Amino acid sequence: MLKAADIMTKDVATIRSSATVAEAVHLMRARDWRALIVDRRHEQDAYGIISESDIVYKVIAYGKDPHKTRVYEVMTKPCIAINPDLGLEYVARLFAQHHLHRAPVIQGELVGIISLTDILALSDFLEQPRSILLEQQLQEEIKKARAICIEKGIHSEECAAAWDAVDEMQSEIAHQTAVKIDSTAFEDYSESVKYEV
Repeated sequence: MLKAADIMTKDVATIRSSATVAEAVHLMRARDWRALIVDRRHEQDAYGIISESDIVYKVIAYGKDPHKTRVYEVMTKPCIAINPDLGLEYVARLFAQHHLHRAPVIQGELVGIISLTDILALSDFLEQPRSILLEQQLQEEIKKARAICIEKGIHSEECAAAWDAVDEMQSEIAHQTAVKIDSTAFEDYSESVKYEV
């Protein structure tokens, strides 16, 4: 599965919170960026973000002077940050839950920025839908669990652990597809074992 680090934009600019909105706009126009990350004042401070939406909705819409309005007056801080190792599907869920358009990618320090455009343009969801991959993995895990139970015995710890992994994967698929599980793969397996005996 692709991770945030695989599709993030590494070319990202920061701006001081004390800078004017006019300075932010000049920097955004110069590089054709839609947002800037607002730098931390010290190591324990949180990053912020100022986007084109912030400028339009909070400055232009109210007729404020961009040369007198400071970034800290209109920015979002703290902002939701993305771990570079987070799977793309989970990044997309986080964006959906919080109605985000973009977010900084941080691992101790700022390493990039990820946007809806990045997710849509650079992900492989058309070629490899996650639900299909999970279903294939589920079938593999079921085969492994059956083999372990045959080898170690149906009441062994190894058998139970193998079916726990299957149940976890089955739950993830059910969560993603919003389908209720009628019976788990282990329950189906247990039924089939009863009839074989």
